Amino acid sequence: MEYSKSFSRLIAIMDELRERCPWDQKQTIHTLSPQTLEEIYELTDAISRDDWQGVKEELGDLLLHIVFYAKIGTEQGKFEMGDVIAGVCNKLVNRHPHIYGAVKAEDDDAVRRNWERIKQAEGKKSILSGVPASMPALIKALRLQEKTKKVGFEWDHVDQVKAKVDEELGELQAAIADGDAAEIENEFGDVLFALINYARFIKVDPERALERTNQKFIRRFQAIETMAAEVGKNVHDMTLQEMDAMWNRVKAAEKNDVS
Repeated sequence: MEYSKSFSRLIAIMDELRERCPWDQKQTIHTLSPQTLEEIYELTDAISRDDWQGVKEELGDLLLHIVFYAKIGTEQGKFEMGDVIAGVCNKLVNRHPHIYGAVKAEDDDAVRRNWERIKQAEGKKSILSGVPASMPALIKALRLQEKTKKVGFEWDHVDQVKAKVDEELGELQAAIADGDAAEIENEFGDVLFALINYARFIKVDPERALERTNQKFIRRFQAIETMAAEVGKNVHDMTLQEMDAMWNRVKAAEKNDVS
């Protein structure tokens, strides 16, 4: 497929929708923003399921949003789509001197270090300035740790990270014993931050791991609801012990299916 023809068609459709559709005419960058986040989450869901058809469709929706923002930018006299594309092309060339220049980069860590140095030279006041304030806390913690790692702010060994997790858990227990709600929240945050750091060291994506556990919990609890209905019961009227027994049956069944 000829990309330029398809992209030109999308631009033309966007122009027509902006001119003739009452809904599209009303949209601003502010009304589009929450919808864009929704599209990103839908794309993430498709990726987590390895749903390539879904990934293709969600990428199309996201591309539509990019074109929409550029259209509004053009109307406001701020920028055009060509400026958006030229900007990212220039950025990629500038930040890959090991491809488009004489800089040597032996591995991906070297590439990341060079990238951060170039961003600093471009005027970034902090290596952390590129982490969005509105980013979800778990992903933000991971990105903060990844960025500071590039300048050597990193433990040497996984055992040190595990010790830090244990230390933070001890401080949380001490705060709980003191009964200070603010300090409990503070220490609990430190535990989560340390666990995310530990996840990095053991090569686990904490967001993906937590979402897999979320899906497992949903699957198992819904199985409990089904089992309860089959024997004429409702989970609202069951004891924890009854539900826990069913949970263990579901868990055991899953293990047998795997084996």
